[in-house]
Amino acid sequence: MSQIINRPVRYEVDGQPFEGQLLYDDSRQTPRPGLLLAPNWMGASAGAIEIAQRVAERGYVVFVADVYGAGVRPQNHDEAGAAMMSVKGKPALRQRLQASLDSLKAQPGVPLDPSRLAVFGFCFGGHCALEFARDGAPIKAAISFHGTLDTANPADAQNIRGAVLVLDGALDPLVPREQLTGFVAEMNAAGVDWQLTSYGGAAHSFTDPQAQIPGKMQYDAKVSRRAFAAMYDLLDEVFA
Repeated sequence: MSQIINRPVRYEVDGQPFEGQLLYDDSRQTPRPGLLLAPNWMGASAGAIEIAQRVAERGYVVFVADVYGAGVRPQNHDEAGAAMMSVKGKPALRQRLQASLDSLKAQPGVPLDPSRLAVFGFCFGGHCALEFARDGAPIKAAISFHGTLDTANPADAQNIRGAVLVLDGALDPLVPREQLTGFVAEMNAAGVDWQLTSYGGAAHSFTDPQAQIPGKMQYDAKVSRRAFAAMYDLLDEVFA
């Protein structure tokens, strides 16, 4: 029977406090892969931790990254948008993701195999996962669920060290369709091992049960199940 450890982890970036969340099954001590979870624009919220719990139950060590700071927990979409735009496209974003991964690897007594690491994220977190890969992060895979695909410098794709998986809603109005074309060109130019699946009928936030704005941000149980299955399939491959 699984025994999920779920505890906050405080760390600093340039003297500023951050707080992530560490989750893993403590019922067995065999070293296992580690996953950095980049949350959606609401940050290291209860919803992000709930996802991390489900993933940890499958045998991964999961660390929910904090990219805003310990005192920044958006309570509505206006606050989330402001927090997101304070870091999107800025060097601080990649720096904070690296600090989160370093904190994961530094935790004592955790059954982590540091040679098997990956990042996954949702919406803004999907963008974060791709940006972290573009920064040359030491990861086997980067997985984006309904995230934007734009980047300030497409040439950074040459730094990517693992496989990339983009899980997109074909009717997502928040991810301009031209970004898909740009992403394909970017990945091909850099020779990246990449996949892009665009799910028919799916809008933005298709993995989020709280997303209930038809045609814009809308949960789709079937698509969510398929997308998570695609992630686990890739992780099985890259961690084999």
